[in-house]
Amino acid sequence: MDVAVRTVNLRKTYLSRGSRRVAVTGLSMAVPLGGVHGFLGPNGSGKTTTIRMLLGLVRADSGTAEVFGQAVPGRLPHVIDRVGAIVESPKFFPAFTARQNLVLLAGAIGSPRHRVDEVLEATHLGDRGRDRYAGFSLGMKQRLAIAATLLKDPDLLIFDEPTNGLDPAGIREVRDTMRSLGAQGKTVLVSSHILAEVEQVADTVSIIGHGTLLAEGTVSDILGGSGVAQVRVRVASPDRAQQVLRDEGFTPTRDGEHLVVAAEDPSSVTRALAGHGLFVSELVPVRPDLESAFLALTADQGLGGEADQVAGGHVGGGAA
Repeated sequence: MDVAVRTVNLRKTYLSRGSRRVAVTGLSMAVPLGGVHGFLGPNGSGKTTTIRMLLGLVRADSGTAEVFGQAVPGRLPHVIDRVGAIVESPKFFPAFTARQNLVLLAGAIGSPRHRVDEVLEATHLGDRGRDRYAGFSLGMKQRLAIAATLLKDPDLLIFDEPTNGLDPAGIREVRDTMRSLGAQGKTVLVSSHILAEVEQVADTVSIIGHGTLLAEGTVSDILGGSGVAQVRVRVASPDRAQQVLRDEGFTPTRDGEHLVVAAEDPSSVTRALAGHGLFVSELVPVRPDLESAFLALTADQGLGGEADQVAGGHVGGGAA
């Protein structure tokens, strides 16, 4: 498999108040060439630290990292022109238009001026180029940041939590932009603690917890290998049905007037209930998602308490 990024046994610790805190523990992962790759895990799981090591912003304690086959940080200068990244909130001049900001940046990094109009179009800001940055929504500001990374036409784009703080419209705008870039053949590495959001745009994913790799592959492979197969059942007496299913060896949970049951064979659920005079009025498969896969992967690793950080909104703490 051709890869844009590879790490092998990458490790990073920080000194904090006289004690060591392990941020990344023997992380080995591979990001395929082309498409969108989700780098997923709870806040504090090591995503940002890994990205900083890839960009040469911090040095690993041990292990190796490569970008386009070049060891980093030693040979990063050989590939840096092929990499664009947003790790922190970029700074633009509020009183300048979007185009003026990009023209200024293009001159500073030696990009041809015609790239400005091209990247504005690529990020769907072509009709807003003459608008002042101060009047942009958060989603538009983030798209302008992406436009800035595209000025040197990189092959690899690295975005660290690019939808943090955005409203649903802004999230959709950024998601569509990432999907478009991946479709153009660029490699987009996007870190996030919101699995459901990345699931809509990623082709492949790496899931980490406590700084170590838990799973990696295509989204369909991760979902198919998660061992999560559930059905949603509606019966007239859900309380009694729940007890019957427990007696039959299932582990049903209540969801309003429905029961959610883990079962590889849905017919086994209906047979168990029918044997006790309980007849199903509704039974539908529960589509597996990355959140469910993550919970299955971490069930025995003490990460259950981090599930809310992965599945929901931004829950305190920086993404280390």
